[in-house]
Amino acid sequence: MKLTIIGTGYVGLVTGTCFAEVGHRVICVDNDPDKVKTLQQGGIPIYEPRLEELVRRNTEAGRLSFTTSTAEGVENSDIVFIAVPTPPLADGSVDLSFIERVARDIAGAMTAYKIVVDKSTVPVRTGDQVAETIKRYCKAQVEFDVVSNPEFLREGFAVEDLMNPDRIVIGVRSQRPVAALREVYSPFKAPVIVTDINSAELIKHASNSFLALKISYINAIAVLCEATGANVQEVANGMGMDDRIGRRFLDASLGFGGSCFPKDLSAFIKIAEQVGYDFGLLKEVQKVNTQQMNRFLKKIVDTLWVLKDKKIAVLGLAFKQNTDDIRMSPAIELCHRLQKEGAILTVYDPKAMDKARSVLKDVRFAEDMNAVAEGCDAIVIATEWDEFKKLDLDRVRKTLTHPILFDGRNLFDPAEMERLGFIYKSVGR
Repeated sequence: MKLTIIGTGYVGLVTGTCFAEVGHRVICVDNDPDKVKTLQQGGIPIYEPRLEELVRRNTEAGRLSFTTSTAEGVENSDIVFIAVPTPPLADGSVDLSFIERVARDIAGAMTAYKIVVDKSTVPVRTGDQVAETIKRYCKAQVEFDVVSNPEFLREGFAVEDLMNPDRIVIGVRSQRPVAALREVYSPFKAPVIVTDINSAELIKHASNSFLALKISYINAIAVLCEATGANVQEVANGMGMDDRIGRRFLDASLGFGGSCFPKDLSAFIKIAEQVGYDFGLLKEVQKVNTQQMNRFLKKIVDTLWVLKDKKIAVLGLAFKQNTDDIRMSPAIELCHRLQKEGAILTVYDPKAMDKARSVLKDVRFAEDMNAVAEGCDAIVIATEWDEFKKLDLDRVRKTLTHPILFDGRNLFDPAEMERLGFIYKSVGR
């Protein structure tokens, strides 16, 4: 099928590339000419496992192309996907200006029937506003349909999630576009849920907020574990064996971050507020997440006492493993707070170093994870990269001024770390 994706961020680029991989002809549109040029040359502006290889292969095969022209994309496709940013505003609501602008551009370029699919995460009832905008600005007065098709991609696993989804949600105002959307997704073996637009939009916010709730819940349990001598990982394993609960998203840590959970949680609280409901449960989720970072920082202060002029190594800068995304990263927040206390930082991340240079000043960027701790008073693990589990602990212990390791992701076994001679502080153990 002929598809256009407007926006080449994490969602748009992965979606367009995977659609091309299964045989569709895809045009990806972005208003950043430098990004488009990079993509046309086979490079990608983000790190996502397997993505660069897929972009190059499908570009060379002629199934995937890139342009800055929305009109070109609309004219040469039957279905147009909107995958532009929906950043948070100061009050927690969502900035929909990018959505509105793209809807107007699509309307101005339409000369025949099109299906316009909202892939961006948007507040409920946005579909109605998109439809009204297109109707208002479409000079050709042609028919169209607006569809909500939320994404459920995890950064770091986005290609895998799109190629092997657990469900596909299609929200429509009429049955006319359903067959075409089913055809788009026919190569992907997953249940297809066809519902109304409002329900589809709510499914996304409800899902992300529930996952954030699970993370905050296990972090609250971690506090009880530390107070009682229990082990939060054993508690999580016992809980997770109940198939009504499941083990995923029950890992105690510094708390959740990234561009989705914090933003979507705030937006969902605001959505509820606008219809007259005080979603106090989700406000508590936010509170627990904030407290988790405070508690971890307190562990560092209690152990090192005065942080001023202390040299601290930080492993991990991305908000999670397998990505270079540092947006609302707990690791970056921790670095800023350590610097505020006067600490001198050396940092390392396998993929996020370049992006971190723009937000972290007066820090030393190490080239090797095993060398990051040299001459430091302590080391902190802030992101759960698998390669950090292979840290040369003997070398790290010898190069530290004091063998102190703060594990914000519970990568190591406390008994083993004690045997190796570390003062070891983790979460909920």
